[in-house]
Parts: sequence; structure tokens; C-alpha cells
Amino acid sequence: MNYRSIFRADLFAGQTVMVTGGGSGIGRATAVELASLGAHVVLVGRTEEKLTAVHHEITKMGGEASTFTCNIREEAQVQALFTTVLAAHGALHGLVNNAGGQFLSPAEFISQKGFHAVVETNLTGTFLMCREAYSQYMRDHGGVIVNMLMENWRGFPGMVHSAAARAGIENLTKTLAVEWARSGVRINAVAPGLVDTPMTQDWDQARALWQTHSPMRRAARPDDIAQIVSSLVASDY
Repeated sequence: MNYRSIFRADLFAGQTVMVTGGGSGIGRATAVELASLGAHVVLVGRTEEKLTAVHHEITKMGGEASTFTCNIREEAQVQALFTTVLAAHGALHGLVNNAGGQFLSPAEFISQKGFHAVVETNLTGTFLMCREAYSQYMRDHGGVIVNMLMENWRGFPGMVHSAAARAGIENLTKTLAVEWARSGVRINAVAPGLVDTPMTQDWDQARALWQTHSPMRRAARPDDIAQIVSSLVASDY
């Protein structure tokens, strides 16, 4: 695979960067981008087969990666993940909290269980990942965290659970950026609009909006977002 990035080839040489939800979509694109720039990418997700496929893609192009399955909603699993990764690599320079999950539904049809599951994955999972990255490594060594939001400044009809969770992540990001600045930890967030990923392939209404409202007459691609995330992970741009 010949992959060309807009950044210099050794931008992340010698660095270890963790990407959650690294098996598809924006997570996969971000992992490939970081690996092409010299990072050892720690791919985290719930489906081993997807992570393995991305791992093979990265190693085929000459990059380095490792895979770890983890449900970020489970505190014990998140704690064990960081302990294992740090034991193997000795450092964690960056964390990209891309993992999340949601489903399209009018608000009145979302059960409490469904709402809770989305908030737990998107908001609580992001918090647990941030906390363990800080507690187990970045408090003493500094580092970079990038969280994933969504473009929901005017609300997000049909996805109230994810919109609420992502709004929480926005304030989480701002708060942690202030609290942890003293430790040299830089935290940012990216808020894409609708992106052409496997999750959105069947969203016919969204695709129609892309055609009529996007100046480029297309949806964002995962690699578009990956470049933005990589610029935020970089410590010397």
C-alpha cells in the first residue's frame, strides 16, 4: 500500500499513540495516518477481526501497530488496557478517543436502556480513557489527548442520545484541559459533521443533505478527519 500524508514522514517517530475504535471509519484512517508518520499505533476496539485487518494494513505499508480488545465502558478493562500497553511500550505519547456508538431514532422511541448505553459508551468511556491515560502515564510525563465530538451546535434530530453525550465530551475536554495543563497535557477535540463511514452507508437522508448543503457536494471522508486529528496529536507543529 502506498500511502501519502500531508505531513513529514517522521513526525511521530519514536512515539506510541493509542486510537480507540481503530478497526474502521475515522479510527482506522487515523491509525493509518499516524503509522505512516512513524508512530507505533495501539489499535483498541471490541472486534478483534477488524483490528487485525487494520494491523495488517499498517504493517504491509511498513508501519508498526499492536491490537488490544477492550470495552471502554468497563472500568476494569480500561485500567488493564493501560497497564498492559505501558508495560509493553513504556510510554504513551498520545491518545485519540475515537470509539463511540449510536443509532438513528426519534427521541420518543429511545428506551432508557438505549439512551444509557450510548451515553456510557461515548461519554463515560471517553472519561475512563482520559483518566487512565493521565493517572497511569501523562500526569508525570505529559502527553496529548484528542476527543471526538460531532457537529451538533443546532442539535442533532434523530440522535438525541449521542448529541447529549458528545455535548458532555465537549465540556469534559475543556475542563480536563484546564485541570491537567499543569502536567503538560494538551487536550483538544474534533467535531466532524456527517462523515462517509460504514456506519452512515445506509443513511439516505444524510446523503441527500451532503449533496444539497455541502459546498463540496460530498460528505467528509475519514482521511479528511484523520489529518485534522494528526495535526492535533503532533507536539511540534
